[in-house]
Amino acid sequence: MEGRLSTGVDVLDRELGGGVPAGTVVAYEAPPASQGELLLYELTRPRPTLYLTTDRTEQAVRDAFEATNAPTGDPEIGYIPGADSLENARRAFRSVPTESTVIVDPADALERADRSRYENFLNELGNHMRNVGGVAVLHCLDTGQDTALRGTTEHMADVVFRLRVSEENGDVETLLTVPKFRGGNAPDSSIKLNLGERVQVDTSRDIA
Repeated sequence: MEGRLSTGVDVLDRELGGGVPAGTVVAYEAPPASQGELLLYELTRPRPTLYLTTDRTEQAVRDAFEATNAPTGDPEIGYIPGADSLENARRAFRSVPTESTVIVDPADALERADRSRYENFLNELGNHMRNVGGVAVLHCLDTGQDTALRGTTEHMADVVFRLRVSEENGDVETLLTVPKFRGGNAPDSSIKLNLGERVQVDTSRDIA
């Protein structure tokens, strides 16, 4: 669809009518004890990507990209230290070229800032993504104990991806939902995924 940018994950693009609109800020919520990082890695495939890590070292992230069998791009990787992480992230994303992807992994460190400063950061991030026609993805860890500003992230994001993992009788089921899609139609049903070596649709059982 015209005006849409591919996520790099074919199943998501199909469900979203071709991808996400240029200028979109995505909040991607996933449990830390999941294979959710695979989706982040594949998001780097379609466009030049700035991958900002707030906890792991740059080398650890590079090693993870080299080790994965998922299709990825060749992102620029930068470390955002905890001290004044908002300003460090702001300086980093201001330099991205047209039609780029910016990933913050995870965004929890940014959510610990003062609310007004964080809201200003999100507004500036959204404005910059619209100006360059890119996409920003905030990886939000779903620990069951949300940060004080998680609701702010969800409210100000244009799109919310939510990964849910359940275990029953030794089987792991992974579902991706899109509860929010500003300016578009959110999928009515969950997308059942198989997160083995890459992001794939799980066709082993129908979703109840």
